[in-house]
Amino acid sequence: MNNAIRAAIAAFTLIGVGAVGPLSLAQTTAPMEHGGKGGRHVDHSDGAFHKRFDDAAKWAKKFDDPERDAWQKPEKVVDALHLDRAARVADIGAGTGYFSVRIAKRIPNGKLYSADVEPDMVTYLGERAARERLSNLTPVQSSPDKANLPEPVDLALVVDTYHHIGNRTQYFSALKSSLRPKGRLAIIDFKADSPDGPPVEHRIPPEKVTKELEAAGYSLVEKHDFLPRQYFLVYQKRD
Repeated sequence: MNNAIRAAIAAFTLIGVGAVGPLSLAQTTAPMEHGGKGGRHVDHSDGAFHKRFDDAAKWAKKFDDPERDAWQKPEKVVDALHLDRAARVADIGAGTGYFSVRIAKRIPNGKLYSADVEPDMVTYLGERAARERLSNLTPVQSSPDKANLPEPVDLALVVDTYHHIGNRTQYFSALKSSLRPKGRLAIIDFKADSPDGPPVEHRIPPEKVTKELEAAGYSLVEKHDFLPRQYFLVYQKRD
């Protein structure tokens, strides 16, 4: 292979890497979905595990697989959140709406903002809301450093997404302005020994989550231990 051909291949490779685009915070469920076979990912120095989720229809088959219910226990999770029927809730890193649709049905007089950084996920969420006649579910195009919620909410739920967020103390400090007085933040993410989730080196222990969120202005108010593969922590912002 001559030098000209090598240079052309190198240039093409750089263009491909640079074209990755936005990185999703979508809720994820299995190791292969975090690795190279399940989608493109790039690791940065901001402490996050970044990954693309740019084919919502494909990911819906995995995220919304009924077999997930056995260990994710979505109805029990929503029960534990004690939501008022008129609550305002944000599902940050909503993905294809696994939790969003369930929450929207629990708050018929409230509002559910389903936020994701992946445009294809946001489009899918809007289509799903229309298909399932959930008029209180509003898709939100978020950005890697901001949820972009249109109004303050009573609860922000972050499922299997915390490890995808970079500069987390700054991110969640900024999120406080999108929480109502005594607003809560619920974090669900993978335990170190879970058979699902990102590579082990990218899993964040619950102790570190609490340390980061305390620095961001939150206090731990509840811990739930019924999820076999994830920890479930609830924080309240300090006003």
